[in-house]
Amino acid sequence: MAWSRLLAWWRLCLGLLSVLVCLAPCVNLQPAENINYNLVHSWADKLGMELFHLGDFITRRKEVQESFKDAKVVSRNGASIVDSMAKEIEMMMDLKVSAVRRIMDTAENTALSHQNDMADKMFSYYNAKEMLEPGDPVPPIPTPAPDMDKDIGEPLIYVRPKEVVLEPRPEFHNTPVNFSVSSVHVPVNVFDRAPDVIKAIQWSENLDQIFRDNYKNDPTLSWQFFGSSTGFMRQFPASKWRKDVPVDLYDCRLRSWYMEAATSPKDIVILMDGSGSMLGQRLDIAKHVVKTILDTLGTNDFVNIFTFDKEVSPVVPCFEDTLIQANLGNIRELKEGIDLFRPKSIANYTAALTKAFELLEETKLSSRGAQCNQAIMIIGDGAPENNREVFELHNWRDPPYKPVRVFTYLIGKEVANWDDIRWMACENQGYYVHLSETAEVREMVLNYIPVMARPLVLGRHDHPVIWSQVYADIEDTKISDYLWDINQCENQKADVLEYWKVQDRMLEPSEMHRRKYRRMKDTWDQPLDPKMYQFMTTVSMPIYDRRENANITEEVLINEALWELQTRETRIANILGVAGTDVPINEIKKLLSPFALGVNGYAFIVTNNGYVLFHPDFRPVFQGYILKPAYNSVDMIEVELLDDDRAARDFNPVLMTIRDSIINQSTGSKWMLVKNHFDDMKRVARIKRQYYWTAIKKTPFTLVISYPEQYGVSHMDIRADQEIHRISIKGTNLRSVFSGKRWKIHPDWLFCKHSNRTFKTPEIELLYFLERMSEPGWRWPGSRSAMPPEHAAAMFCDRQLMQALVFDARVTGWFSNNTSFNSKDDKGNEFKQRFGVTVAFLATHSGLTRWHEFHSNAAEESGVGETFSQNNTRAIDEIWYKRAVDQHFVREESFVYSVPFDAGESNSEILVTASHAVFHNEGGKTAPAAVVGFQFQHSALYKLFHNITGNACAVDDKDCYILDNNGYVIISTRVHETGRFFGEVNGAIMKRLLEENVYTQVTVYDYQAVCFESKNDNNASSMLLSPLFHLLRVGKWLLHTALWYIVQLLQWAPGVSSHYADMYGDSNDTEPPPPEPHPEHHGRNGNGHGKKDDELWLRYLTLHRTRLKPCDMKRELFTLFNEKDNVVYNMTAHACERPFVVLPIPFSNLILLVIDQLCPRDGSVVLTVNPQPIDYHLSVNDSLACYKQAREFNRMRPHSCISRHANESGIKLCGKACSVYANLGLLLLCHILSRWL
Repeated sequence: MAWSRLLAWWRLCLGLLSVLVCLAPCVNLQPAENINYNLVHSWADKLGMELFHLGDFITRRKEVQESFKDAKVVSRNGASIVDSMAKEIEMMMDLKVSAVRRIMDTAENTALSHQNDMADKMFSYYNAKEMLEPGDPVPPIPTPAPDMDKDIGEPLIYVRPKEVVLEPRPEFHNTPVNFSVSSVHVPVNVFDRAPDVIKAIQWSENLDQIFRDNYKNDPTLSWQFFGSSTGFMRQFPASKWRKDVPVDLYDCRLRSWYMEAATSPKDIVILMDGSGSMLGQRLDIAKHVVKTILDTLGTNDFVNIFTFDKEVSPVVPCFEDTLIQANLGNIRELKEGIDLFRPKSIANYTAALTKAFELLEETKLSSRGAQCNQAIMIIGDGAPENNREVFELHNWRDPPYKPVRVFTYLIGKEVANWDDIRWMACENQGYYVHLSETAEVREMVLNYIPVMARPLVLGRHDHPVIWSQVYADIEDTKISDYLWDINQCENQKADVLEYWKVQDRMLEPSEMHRRKYRRMKDTWDQPLDPKMYQFMTTVSMPIYDRRENANITEEVLINEALWELQTRETRIANILGVAGTDVPINEIKKLLSPFALGVNGYAFIVTNNGYVLFHPDFRPVFQGYILKPAYNSVDMIEVELLDDDRAARDFNPVLMTIRDSIINQSTGSKWMLVKNHFDDMKRVARIKRQYYWTAIKKTPFTLVISYPEQYGVSHMDIRADQEIHRISIKGTNLRSVFSGKRWKIHPDWLFCKHSNRTFKTPEIELLYFLERMSEPGWRWPGSRSAMPPEHAAAMFCDRQLMQALVFDARVTGWFSNNTSFNSKDDKGNEFKQRFGVTVAFLATHSGLTRWHEFHSNAAEESGVGETFSQNNTRAIDEIWYKRAVDQHFVREESFVYSVPFDAGESNSEILVTASHAVFHNEGGKTAPAAVVGFQFQHSALYKLFHNITGNACAVDDKDCYILDNNGYVIISTRVHETGRFFGEVNGAIMKRLLEENVYTQVTVYDYQAVCFESKNDNNASSMLLSPLFHLLRVGKWLLHTALWYIVQLLQWAPGVSSHYADMYGDSNDTEPPPPEPHPEHHGRNGNGHGKKDDELWLRYLTLHRTRLKPCDMKRELFTLFNEKDNVVYNMTAHACERPFVVLPIPFSNLILLVIDQLCPRDGSVVLTVNPQPIDYHLSVNDSLACYKQAREFNRMRPHSCISRHANESGIKLCGKACSVYANLGLLLLCHILSRWL
């Protein structure tokens, strides 16, 4: 019995055991125990050692380091460097000023000597828009020719275009030019056969000789030009006019170089009549007048706009009681404000004038604004009185001096009370014009320029030299909006064409999000060196009419109804125009010798307003080709980002103090901790930098240089016995050290230059000069700036740079030789086969890059080395070079590995780039000598990783990643994640890595960002005040209905659809048809779609039109927490509390991360490096411009200010009166309509 019980218990235990064994796989043990810390550690160590041995062998880094043993390391003297660079720039700029001064002097003398010449309306000249090249067809004579030209009352004249031979020249960016003559550009709003215009074109042709002489004396001169006050521009050398937009909108008188030279800085208050009579065409003309005035202002001017009815109101509410700087961002804000303006009631001129005078007085007393010229611009359709009391109180207190000029613009065809508004201008040293058509606005508005220039002209001998702010050489400053509109049209067209292909898939939320993200990503493309624009500054000088008196013909009112033309002699003070020459920014950069500053060193120039003329973080373009709306008003403190963890626009007082010293053109130095972002703003380095600055004399510019303190304070230098002339004496052929084809030099550096010769490549130019150096009697030219032939030779070589380059080439000549990797080298073959190494490279501190290719078979494979050399020739400026040098101070014996950010999206073979910095030590000093590296196939790295980890990372319970020091995925089991930021792949784990100090988060502010504001105007008042609004709604309804029927037709006839796409797929000016509706919106009866559903589909596919808006953004970037013996790397996984193990990969910038996938994952956590808008908690009516205005920075005013002259009161020219012709029928009709409406 006992035995049977024992047997039963035994069977029960066996049964329970079998159940437990069966259920064992389903038991939820602690998942993190599946991650063996020691095993992961061995993976990281093995992977690190494998990669290091590969890099060590392929790059021969020890041999490279040994090659530099004969070099020496010396201290870098920042103060001496900045002073030397500033003098070079000053010398170059002096040459440009001298050339402009000669143009100015010749123009004044020529105009005076030709003052009695008659205007020849048949005069033939080189018209930049019409001149022909040999072989071009001659345009036919216009037929039938109009009998009369309405504007001038004379028969139209046809003059055959002149022929000219043009030849592309590299110094003019391959623009076809002719150096024998100049060409003339005439704006569309200027009639070139008008007497004053054609006469000025005639006499200014004599400037061609001085243009040629200037170019002969200084072959580095860019475009030289004379901008006439009549509107045309004479440019040398002659070239055809290229148009950036379909319509030629260029007018030299609206360019900053002309405006700032023609007038001293000015404070302007614009008053716009807000009475109920300012409706319809009058309102359109008035707004056009205001915008044209704004276009004439520059960064040294200050302005504000007020509208006045019963009350006086600023068009931008936050700008009340102040004048704002007329930079592009503020001007854009004012233009948007004036667009929203709607007239209301009776205008109170007294209140408006009082407001304007009080604001100008307060500005002057508080030492704000321009502190020079002051003016009030009045735009209206007539004043009820002349407001003499206001002028006596504010403007006539110190006769005959009147501190504020008044310019008046009378709007409308039929105006009766013109005399009061004209009186205001004439009695206050201003000018009066009457405008009745939109087409005449520009020409009439520009009449205020000669008036404000009178004190300059009367001074005669004082010709201020003006340097402009940086600008892009484009035809029209509003091209950004035009290109953005075109871009939106192209996107709309692309959506419609894609919809025809994929139909309803386009309307899926995931697809719509993908399309939106892709387009937003395109807008983040901000190239640091955009090739499509030429950025420049211009030096200019005013040209005066030396006559003191002249005969004028004008209409004079004899009585209330009779006007008569009369000619009389009167006192004048006319400006003839402005002379100038362009100075490309790239030409200035060539004088800065980046070699002297070393890796991660840079220089920049700051203007008197605190704006950068250029800077390595100056990003004027977005979307790859569109200029930003406020691209040239970037303050230096917006690009020098201190590492102080302050909030956005809460700038450090230390930085503000340095800025004040710089704009005041002092000399000084300071070190600062800064955040340097790079690689498309996706990586960041925190670094201590040294700054030195000094003034560029006789200019408004200050030069600043900066380099890292950690490795920038010392630099490589050669010993005396290694100098070029000594090794030449020993019999060394200089060209022999640059043998072969596997080498290139930095394309942007100035090694040597010849003023009278151009070369196909920098390498050919270098070899030419090496031949010259080998000749007996070679002497080093002493200045970078081209000097006249009587002072110096027409060539220059940077002696220090050339010495370093030849030394580097000599000691590294063996690197490009592939013989050390021959077929007998078993280790080399093993590495090549295992890792798919494609190229090894070497770049030195002197700008030399060498490489050699690795081929998978004996046959030579073309394209490998060529591809590398085309994209990696900038030596110390390459990202892999900079990162390697920074990494040296993290782990000295390590390589930096990287893959492209879009590697996972690429269909081609992914290449991994590895680089390692080679430093040279001597006497306790160390300096970077070179960087070596190689590229190999990503698939080989993945295979190596798989072989080391076995199948451990291939199963579902583990995820393995290799991340770089900025958090980007180098290896993932899912190849499409390669290159992506890990926070977007697994935000929850990235957040844990931040919390455990594996990574550090660094906030980087982007003060040059662009946002997109909806164009839709939801203001209900616009519907009430515009009678066309309802008409537009009807038109919109008709258009949408027509589009809906087109879609139905295309749906029923696929052949029609494909034919339409083939025929018109490239058209930009057609409104795209609406999309086919989503299936779930189909009508249930199967016979079609409901109208509401159709509108819904149309709304899904129709882009919401936006306009560009300057804004601030921020990026959260990440970098490894580089602390030795970081305890986090000793922590093991612990259940789901810490479901991962992270370890550094030795000898690299990488970490290995193994994650337990059995633990729950919070997919809602996403960390991104993409830009995010900064919320400044602004009120509804405020904008970024308002926020910046409340925190405006100090500025240094230009030295030149000529705003008054004692003899100006003798000039009585102040604009023509207008003729009034009463139309009783029209008055009666207006009366009837006013009673009915």
